[in-house]
Amino acid sequence: MPAVLKAPLVVEFPFTRSLGPVQSAFLTGLRDRVVLGVKTGDGRTLVPPVEYDPVTAEEIRDLVEVAPTGTVTTWAWNHEPRRGQPLSSPFAWVLVRLDGADTALLHALDAPGPDAVHTGLRVRVRWAEDRVGAITDIACFEPYDGDPAEPAGHSGAFEDPVTGIVAAARLDYVYSPGRAQSAYINALSERRNVGERCPSCRKVYVPPRGACPTCGVATSEQVEVGPGGTVTTFCIVNIKAKNLDIEVPYVYGHIALDGAGLALHGRIGGIPYDQVRMGLRVEPVWTQGGRFPDHYRPTGEPDADYETYKELL
Repeated sequence: MPAVLKAPLVVEFPFTRSLGPVQSAFLTGLRDRVVLGVKTGDGRTLVPPVEYDPVTAEEIRDLVEVAPTGTVTTWAWNHEPRRGQPLSSPFAWVLVRLDGADTALLHALDAPGPDAVHTGLRVRVRWAEDRVGAITDIACFEPYDGDPAEPAGHSGAFEDPVTGIVAAARLDYVYSPGRAQSAYINALSERRNVGERCPSCRKVYVPPRGACPTCGVATSEQVEVGPGGTVTTFCIVNIKAKNLDIEVPYVYGHIALDGAGLALHGRIGGIPYDQVRMGLRVEPVWTQGGRFPDHYRPTGEPDADYETYKELL
């Protein structure tokens, strides 16, 4: 049996958000080495602060400063730090209830090993040298055996408050398409479209899924389909995508390959965008060294009758 494919993939994008008055004050405070919480109607102090009481849903705006020292309430040791985490050497993830707060803040604790960490451990903030108004302005926590620190003495107003942040979101993972789609991808490298037929309903799935989603039974019978097909539905794209070298407007459509029991999607070219239509007969266009069709173009055949593809919309 051919090997099942796998490949490392990365999904990454910058996440931009604006800050309300509470979060703005909290992050601006961190920039100025001040830790702020918010006081609820029943007198609790929440750190990090929120804009609404999680118990009553009442809006809360009464900011109050707490100390940069506190107590570990629970923890977990991180043996292998990953890219972008607060510390590059092994550390503990801790929940710290800062002095003056009634809730705990999640952050990293720089400790020599797991034996040095325990619930009840006294810690203090280690400030980052360069602070910009983000949670990373707290570089980490560190063990502390002194008296509770006094708050910095926040005056009640900040100059140049932080009003928005940009956070990088990134997911690194290894993807395997499985047995059925590995066979499909390998066939594409030979410029063939190979699907699998359901032994019950006899529908041919391209790309194959390894099982029929309608009947719930495994599929294994391979069936070659196409190469030609019929446009069932389509859309005109008028917004240029970053890193995609295609001039707008262009057309993406659902294409039912001959012999397939459902449509796959692909770009349609070789025809003005405003002449693409349902029923248009198309064929794949391959580029040199391409592992999949670059686009589909008209074959010149008469349009397919609607009755032949209406079940594939």
